Amino acid sequence: MAIEKEITLTIQEVVSKGLQPAIERLLSRNQVLSDFRVLRKSIDARGRQIKFNYKVVIYLQGEEIPPIIRYREFREVNPISKRVLIIGAGPAGLFAALKCLELGMKPILIERGADVRARRRDLVSIHREHLVNPDSNYCFGEGGAGTYSDGKLYTRSTKRGDVRAVLETLVQFGASDEILSDAHPHIGTNKLPGIIEAMRRRILEMGGEVHFHTRMTDIHHDGRSIQSIALSDGRLISADSYILATGHSARDIFQLLNDRKILIEFKPFAVGVRAEHPQSLVDAAQYHCSTRPEPLPAASYSLVEQVGGVGVYSFCMCPGGIIAPCATEQQEIVTNGWSPSKRNNPYANSGIVVPVDWSVMDGFRQHGALAGMHYQRAIEHACWQEGGSTQSAPAQRLVDFLERRKSSSLMETSYQPGVSSADINTLLPEWVSSRLRGGFEAFGRKIRGYVSDAAMLVAPETRTSSPVRIPRDSELLCHVELENLYPCAEGAGYAGGIVSAAMDGERVAMAILYKLNQ
Repeated sequence: MAIEKEITLTIQEVVSKGLQPAIERLLSRNQVLSDFRVLRKSIDARGRQIKFNYKVVIYLQGEEIPPIIRYREFREVNPISKRVLIIGAGPAGLFAALKCLELGMKPILIERGADVRARRRDLVSIHREHLVNPDSNYCFGEGGAGTYSDGKLYTRSTKRGDVRAVLETLVQFGASDEILSDAHPHIGTNKLPGIIEAMRRRILEMGGEVHFHTRMTDIHHDGRSIQSIALSDGRLISADSYILATGHSARDIFQLLNDRKILIEFKPFAVGVRAEHPQSLVDAAQYHCSTRPEPLPAASYSLVEQVGGVGVYSFCMCPGGIIAPCATEQQEIVTNGWSPSKRNNPYANSGIVVPVDWSVMDGFRQHGALAGMHYQRAIEHACWQEGGSTQSAPAQRLVDFLERRKSSSLMETSYQPGVSSADINTLLPEWVSSRLRGGFEAFGRKIRGYVSDAAMLVAPETRTSSPVRIPRDSELLCHVELENLYPCAEGAGYAGGIVSAAMDGERVAMAILYKLNQ
């Protein structure tokens, strides 16, 4: 019978001996090790002696060893299969499509952007020419926003679905099985495209459809259900059910829903800046050493502080990462962060943000449910103008931000379109910048060197989540007014990352099957 054990090792033990000798010491004389698997791996760097914590399952000689993952089986569709139109090929759309194939339904994926490889050319245009393709960029295109903006798989949404099943699916399509055991699993922007391509191939092999450069331009409904949608190529398309998985930046879709009297609501979100430090500084502070030892990954941090009754917190921390230009329209600046799989870039960056709710929407309330969207846009446009009407982002040394003065010089940065010196305090609402200042002062007391000449801020961080919620029935998961429309994942306000979006896509696909069977 397999045995589960927890083991703690020092760095020296990991380097010199590895995990197997520690496991063998746990066995009695008559027990012979056949194999073992790591169920959970984490690092405890709170003390001076850094420790590796493992949870392992041990298989003894003669025992049957199960496969590492449960492989999913997909059914080939046929002419009578129910048709599910999925709008958006991000993690929610892709996992919804795979679940449809498992359940015997035909997925038809439409994606406004390019396929995952062709998207790279559009990203290069942003970096080099400062040109934003509104349909294919860091946010739009096959794989969604997570593909080229990090691929972090950590989620707290364990009650919303089977996290392990999502991770196993990623392994089935090419991810390393290390993501099954890492406390904070991460694939990396350099490896995700191949995994996404493999998913697309399987969808097509089983009879599903995938259409790129295809945007939804109109919705035809009778107040109870959708009859058809119009596409950017002039076609009208109908299906048995419709999954709306367009992501948190699909502003034209939010506007379309509002124009067609399809109920949407304002949703709180957060805004702030990207804080960038040398990775070596973060390593030294978190690992209590001058040079990071070889077995340790690039260090990260998670910070939160209450300032004036409002939380200021770190968001999407990217160790060994890069700040990316994530605008989806020409006249705006938007920043986000990502890390390659090795997390070996010399910089660390994180969003530092402040929650935004309806109480601070003065000047934007006339936009109703779209107030938050216009609030974001106003900040992004102001930063674009400050940067000289290019993708050059406003930047400021952190010490200068706290003193409310423009920096006379800026350090090197990972943000490739370039930065220009500005007083970011003047580009954000005063109530946001004042709370950021209080938060940074507190963070400086928690992490040695965090507030220093080595730290720089790049603005703005505005796309932390959707500013809109598309309300749906809590049990049936369809829209509260349109019975065959299924709002899904981040863009609808029901998820916050790759894994949670994937789980929501699967839940919606299962809800559709339940409804169709009724």
